Amino acid sequence: MTTSVSETSVLIVGGGPVGLTLAMCLAQQGIAVTVLEQRPPGEPPSVKCNHVAARSMEIFRRLGIVEEIRDAGLPPDHANDVAFRTTFAGREITRIPIPCRRDRYTSTDGPDTWWPTPEPPHRINQIYLEPVLFRAAARHPNIRIESRVSFERIERNSQQLIIIAKDIEGNETRRYGAAYVIGCDGGRSQIRGQIGASFVGDPVVQRVQSSYIRAPGLLHRLEVDPAWATITMNTVRNGSVYAIDGRETFLVHNYFRPDEEDFDAVDRDRSIRQILGVEDGFTWDMLGREDWIGRRLVADRFRDDGVFDRRVFLCGDAAHIWVPYAGYGMNAGIADAENLAWLLAAHLNGWAPVSILDAHEAERLPITEQVSRFAMSHAEKMIRARGAVPAEIDDETPEGMAARAKAARSAYDLNVQQYAAAGLNFGYYYENSPLIASDGAPPDYTMGDFTPSTVPGCRTPHIWLDDGRSLYDAHGPGYTLLRGDPAIDVSALEAAMAAKGVPFDVLDLDTGQDGDSAVVYDRKLILSRPDRHIAWRG
Repeated sequence: MTTSVSETSVLIVGGGPVGLTLAMCLAQQGIAVTVLEQRPPGEPPSVKCNHVAARSMEIFRRLGIVEEIRDAGLPPDHANDVAFRTTFAGREITRIPIPCRRDRYTSTDGPDTWWPTPEPPHRINQIYLEPVLFRAAARHPNIRIESRVSFERIERNSQQLIIIAKDIEGNETRRYGAAYVIGCDGGRSQIRGQIGASFVGDPVVQRVQSSYIRAPGLLHRLEVDPAWATITMNTVRNGSVYAIDGRETFLVHNYFRPDEEDFDAVDRDRSIRQILGVEDGFTWDMLGREDWIGRRLVADRFRDDGVFDRRVFLCGDAAHIWVPYAGYGMNAGIADAENLAWLLAAHLNGWAPVSILDAHEAERLPITEQVSRFAMSHAEKMIRARGAVPAEIDDETPEGMAARAKAARSAYDLNVQQYAAAGLNFGYYYENSPLIASDGAPPDYTMGDFTPSTVPGCRTPHIWLDDGRSLYDAHGPGYTLLRGDPAIDVSALEAAMAAKGVPFDVLDLDTGQDGDSAVVYDRKLILSRPDRHIAWRG
């Protein structure tokens, strides 16, 4: 039994996308991090999240790994469209156009090409994303990844937290000393149990059979261009099919009807055939399968209540899980990670008191509630839509044509909100935060729409500067004062920041020009935080 203690500033339990992003955000700010992960080094996860949102891609841009991520996943010219068909190989009803990654920075066609960001979304499955994140984290000198290690419990002494873990291969006990512990260990989080937090919400929203298959001949069945996602609409079996490698591997979701509750009672093979629209002679290889229940559950707190001196936090699925509409399960966790990272680094680097950490739960818990309810509402609408597919949807008759036209309009209008979710990406704001000097009500947002605003708490609106740079690239690593008039004397603020050791930059903006930037940046002084949310304006 090992008795020595390995020391680190922050210990993260869980080496998935959220844990690895948190580790890199901390390490970039000079914090020593240890990550405990049960899987072997770099082992891909099961096929789960298929989408990296724009806000997550912005974070990866700041970490310097966005190109590596952008180059992974589907082939460069594979459509990222969302198609709606009677079956995968059947009649197409409508589609939502989304540019392939080759054209992602230049395309002007489609509902999400106007987004105010230097980094548009990226359609990539987690099996390709996570290895990129692992390699990037493993090569960082401030990060130590301990693979094949299983967390057991947290103990507390007078100076730090002691984490007890098990070496899975050698069956030896390991001990780690850390100032802070972060649970990024998923929906069945042991850390959540350690701090006595509980999930609250809706335990059952829908039931889904997921099958990861290799079907080399499937694309040859199509009479139309392939898509990234294909949603099936018929009266027999509704599901969705996601392209994984763009050639022969696919993820098939079979959405149960409300009267179906027993996973074993639903024939998986037959359901896949009904969703794909193929005959009994068509074959595929089953690469993986999972039966799961979509839920809306949010932890009642994201931090221990004092049992560990308030030094233990939750991020990602350990803090919240919900039906994965709008692709915002993993992406909300990545947003958690960035939020907690800059707050922890501010304290550990000595320029902020421990009370700055109160902002994490105050900011992220309300956002989690908002986003999860958007996803919940959308899930309910989708369930109703699946149950309302008309019997004549595939008929070659005037009635069939009319049914398809009506279905096309409703399917597009409903789903463009989740597949081009500008509101969830850019509209959410922080209220009642100790780090926000509120001076007005932020504009409301929906899943699909938002209004850029400089009201404190809102996302710092993105613009392209006169020299061609992204505002976010010109933004400093700490607080940045965006100044609309270089004649304004800000030396007193600069001196105050310097006296406290707060990382601080001044960036002059040309907001006198015509156009959207002049309208959005209607104040001469805007203080932007490290996470690109506005703290104050004047």
